[in-house]
Amino acid sequence: MVEIISGEKGKGKTKYLLDKVNTDIKKVDGSVVYIDKNTKHMYELDSKIRLINMGDYPIETTDEFLGFLSGVLSQNADIQEVFLDSFLTVSYIDDNDEFAAALNKLDKVCNMFDVKFVLSVSKNEKDLPEDAKGKIIISL
Repeated sequence: MVEIISGEKGKGKTKYLLDKVNTDIKKVDGSVVYIDKNTKHMYELDSKIRLINMGDYPIETTDEFLGFLSGVLSQNADIQEVFLDSFLTVSYIDDNDEFAAALNKLDKVCNMFDVKFVLSVSKNEKDLPEDAKGKIIISL
């Protein structure tokens, strides 16, 4: 399952995402991963959550990012949830067509590996592709 937290920059998406990941870690039996563009929020995460700083990796395209994400999942079969802050930035998505294609791939990965993705997306709900609107859990 893919869930989306949408809203313009500065509306509180990251705070909501951090609260959700810290709550969810208490409910899951497996591992939880938090992917961000830097380590700014490292000390706000529960110590059981694995933080991945995308700034440490030479990723430059959406396909490379999705391949990287598949590699993360392949290294730990216990991953149940993956939280992606600043999704459009870390995944190098520039337009709604790329976003829709990436969501389609994430849906396939969810079904194959029984993992949930929670994405923070810096766009208003009205500006998202139709495929994404049904996945929104909160719009700020």
